[in-house]
Amino acid sequence: MNLPRLSNATARRLFLSSHALMDRPSGPGKGADLAALIHRLGFVQVDSVNTLARAHDLVLFARRPAYRPDNLRRLNDRDRATFEHWTHDASVIPTAFFPHWRLKFARDRARLRERWKDWHGSAFHAEIDTVLRRVTDHGAVHSAEIGEKRPEKSTGWWDWHPSKTALEYLWRSGDLAITRREGFRKYYDLTERVIPPEHLNTHVPEAQVIDWACNAALDRLGFATSGELAAFFALITPAEAKGWAALALARGEIMEAEITCADGAPRKVLIRPETLRMLPDLPDPPARMRLLSPFDPALRDRKRAERLFGFTYRIEIFVPEAQRKYGYYVFPLLEGCRIVARVDVAADRQAGVLRLRALWPEAGVRWGSGRQARLEAELDRLLPLAGCDRVDFADGWLREAGTIG
Repeated sequence: MNLPRLSNATARRLFLSSHALMDRPSGPGKGADLAALIHRLGFVQVDSVNTLARAHDLVLFARRPAYRPDNLRRLNDRDRATFEHWTHDASVIPTAFFPHWRLKFARDRARLRERWKDWHGSAFHAEIDTVLRRVTDHGAVHSAEIGEKRPEKSTGWWDWHPSKTALEYLWRSGDLAITRREGFRKYYDLTERVIPPEHLNTHVPEAQVIDWACNAALDRLGFATSGELAAFFALITPAEAKGWAALALARGEIMEAEITCADGAPRKVLIRPETLRMLPDLPDPPARMRLLSPFDPALRDRKRAERLFGFTYRIEIFVPEAQRKYGYYVFPLLEGCRIVARVDVAADRQAGVLRLRALWPEAGVRWGSGRQARLEAELDRLLPLAGCDRVDFADGWLREAGTIG
């Protein structure tokens, strides 16, 4: 039997619609509106790089231009509508999902105790109870307030002292939670002091967590392989997602289909029958251009982004400058359903200038006056988020392809 097949254009529209990038970017970007957006996305990855704005702020701004970083801090630190924990990386997650994270806590408790012994040494085992007592007795702490002094120049996570490792272990295993950040520094407190009781005291059986994780991931991807379902929240194993898919297929809750990749090749995926029926009703994409975080949920799976958009991306932070094809940290530009370019832009906050150093159009993209106008409009929108008041284009900023005109 021939499987239903989605054209590449339709697959892109469905995928971007599932990630709230087909909507007209509007809304207050705070309070209930912001909480609903994060719930729709599933989570927002947190990252410290701040050449333009932090990754989580860019993700939210791309969908809500009225958004400002203080809005997320209020939502997380005061309203407790979100909490910070681990998916595939550190992320802000709806607090309503907290009961499902207990499975991750339990699995990480055993896994990291042994794994981190090889990376950080076993000395942190002896610090676990001490650190927990310190937080219990004295309240929220950050890593510099406990244990040994860190080296003056950090070489990365591998130079954690035992108390810092114990602190992170207690967070990953659910005994502690991040109550707030100051700057980008995490403050840890007892989980029961951070998570509201209605979520803290709810327990979900493992089988229900697996079912929820797969359904919630499929809702937020539009279509996926079982491996992509497992990877979305990184709560469950690929084998568990594969088993769920087999049962859901047998019950008729999902079906197999094919999407057409950017290179024309078919790829078998799982999709809901009702999703296929609503494809004709997908909205047209907004005409505007949007700058995306490299960690945007639509792009963070690099292999999927290449298959679906023909967009190959790597962050070149750790690549020697002479070997970089692009800049230190460049941002994809989304126009409609297409990645049209990547741009090296950074905020010089002391001078109040957003500096565009280089832009590389994607293959086949002509950089005409219409695209230039849309780029300038997006950069102007970004000025308040970046803490700048004007944009400066460096000499020779347009690289490799395209001319303005």
